Amino acid sequence: MATLQKIRNRGKILIGIVGLALFAFIAEEFVRSLSYTQTERHQRIGKIYGENVNVQEFNALVDEYTDVIKFTNGLSSLSDEQLSSIRDQVWQTYVNQQIIEHECAKLGLTVTDAELQTIINAGKNPMLAQTPFRNQQNAFDVNQLKQFLSQKDEVMNSTEMGNDIKEQYMQMYNYWKFIEKTIRQQTLAQKYQALLAGTIISNRIAAKANYEGRINENEILLAALPYTSIKDADITVEDADLKAKYNEKKELFRTTQETRDIKYIDIAVVASQADKDALQKEMEGYAQALSEGADPAKTVREAASQISYSALPISSKTLPHDIAELLDSMSAGSQVGPFVHEHDNTINIVRLIEKVSRPDSVEVRQIAAPGKDMESIEKTADSIMNALAAGESFDSIAKKYNQPAEKTWITSAQYEGQVLDENNRKFINTLSTASVGSNNKIVLEGQGIIIAQITDKRNMINKYDVAVIKRAIDFSKDTYNKAFKDFSSFLAGNPKTEDIEANATKSGYTVLNRTMSSTEHTVAGVHSTRETLRWIFDEDTKVGDVSPLYECGDNDHLLVVMLTGIHKKGYMEWDDEQVKAYLTSEVQKDKKAAKLLEKMQSAKSIADVAKMEGAVTDTVKHINFASNAFISKVGNSEPVLSGSVSTAKKGDFKAGIKGNGAVYAYQILNQTKADGKFDVKQEKQQAAQMSMRALSAFTNELYLKADVQDKRYIFY
Repeated sequence: MATLQKIRNRGKILIGIVGLALFAFIAEEFVRSLSYTQTERHQRIGKIYGENVNVQEFNALVDEYTDVIKFTNGLSSLSDEQLSSIRDQVWQTYVNQQIIEHECAKLGLTVTDAELQTIINAGKNPMLAQTPFRNQQNAFDVNQLKQFLSQKDEVMNSTEMGNDIKEQYMQMYNYWKFIEKTIRQQTLAQKYQALLAGTIISNRIAAKANYEGRINENEILLAALPYTSIKDADITVEDADLKAKYNEKKELFRTTQETRDIKYIDIAVVASQADKDALQKEMEGYAQALSEGADPAKTVREAASQISYSALPISSKTLPHDIAELLDSMSAGSQVGPFVHEHDNTINIVRLIEKVSRPDSVEVRQIAAPGKDMESIEKTADSIMNALAAGESFDSIAKKYNQPAEKTWITSAQYEGQVLDENNRKFINTLSTASVGSNNKIVLEGQGIIIAQITDKRNMINKYDVAVIKRAIDFSKDTYNKAFKDFSSFLAGNPKTEDIEANATKSGYTVLNRTMSSTEHTVAGVHSTRETLRWIFDEDTKVGDVSPLYECGDNDHLLVVMLTGIHKKGYMEWDDEQVKAYLTSEVQKDKKAAKLLEKMQSAKSIADVAKMEGAVTDTVKHINFASNAFISKVGNSEPVLSGSVSTAKKGDFKAGIKGNGAVYAYQILNQTKADGKFDVKQEKQQAAQMSMRALSAFTNELYLKADVQDKRYIFY
């Protein structure tokens, strides 16, 4: 009871403590929740139908497809450009699939496991032909697939199988799962497209109209008053005119992603004259050393040449074109250079030491002499050589030592351009110089002894023992530092966009401009400009802002960017610079057409129009309803003229046809029918196909409805 009374006496204090503890708990949960929300927000790479796309999920898809590319092409790594291309492909595929699945879900369209298995069993899907599971006729074999899948778990759980085998099985399994997933996605998309196609039908009347629109041809005498006959300066365009035309053509100005206008200065740092003079002097020293008999391998290495010295004569195809084309005109012992090649910005020295005739391909079989040490290996090798000299067959000796001794072709492409050690050089040199049928004892230092029999040689070509020093004409650190200092000083003195534009030319800089999309991978075509791209599209970057000075490219570019415009996703404004230019052109054309139509009202014949100032005349043949007439003397395609002519009769004169490039008058000279027979079935199919092509734009409509947001630029 005493304890209970104590609790009652201290109740208010306890309630306060509990309340504080509860508040701390709630606060902690709130902070944790807030932290999670912020982290999740930072992981958003985009949105589709309002649903966030997580960057980790997207990266998993990219990794999956990257592994497929590596597996199918036998690659161990990919370049930055290849990875960027893969990300683009994966994103587009992902977006399209999300859109299709969204629509199919509303319609109840699915691809069941049973349907997928039926497709696999049939083996007709083109994706299946890209798998390794093929028979002798190179067709997909479902039984091979089933055998692989049944063995997969056994191999992965085996303690006897090596890691290399398990890795190969897992790569193959992952590749198959990708194929399976892709077939399922393709099948769902095909179902949706088939459903759409089922809504497109043709009829006999439409088929007949299409046929006649194609075979009924007209020859006309034409007179035109081109819009160019009136000067733009003679046309007054008001803002009201532009707004009216904008409302008429508003759908043309709808965009699916935000773009931003930039102005920028890109400085490509190049070697100064002092840099060039210093490199020339250095190269002259290497040239003198080579001419005086210096070790070519050592000299080329010390010169840091882009082309390593080969320990063997090599074919000219291994060398850059500019070097290869010199060799045939050079004699052994001659030397050229230093000389400059502008196309790759290099300075070069070429010394031809020897020119020889060697086979491009050698067929060889080998026996590795066994033994516990070098002395016993030597004895075994001599024994093998003696046996071969006595007439014993190579195969029987190889069998004696449990070696296959299979014939193998070794080609120049396998070793040329590679860095070879002395053992490899000795081995290849022996194969290249030994005669067909000869047996050769090749001692490989620290490795053993090979008995090599030359069984064939093919394609004797010229090969060259050549020392090449090729150096890029690069800028020095001092030159780069000066360029950086000068540009930094200019920007410090011109902190605003208007200052930069006003003073750039006086300081030797050029301001360029362009419109950027966030889906681009570089700014101004310069490498390593991801940070610049992020700055351009950052929500905090405002019109008029000037970026930091970026060092980019291959450490050879200095870049500054000014944001000059933001175009949000949706409809561009009527007074946007590009939109306004287009609207102005269209309004001018309309007003010119009105003047020319009024001028042409009095014409009763082609001759009347031909007398008018600026008129052009021509005879045009083969005009039909199915294709747009092209009027060469005006330089425009004119669908409205095709439509008008196709409804006229022979001898008719019509004037006042407003086209894309002129106002026209014409008279029908002749009407003919092209060869052809009406096939109602074929015409209905063609009409349906034409409608389907028009309907194919449905993907763009679905894309707009999906309200896709692409924020990949933040991450890559």
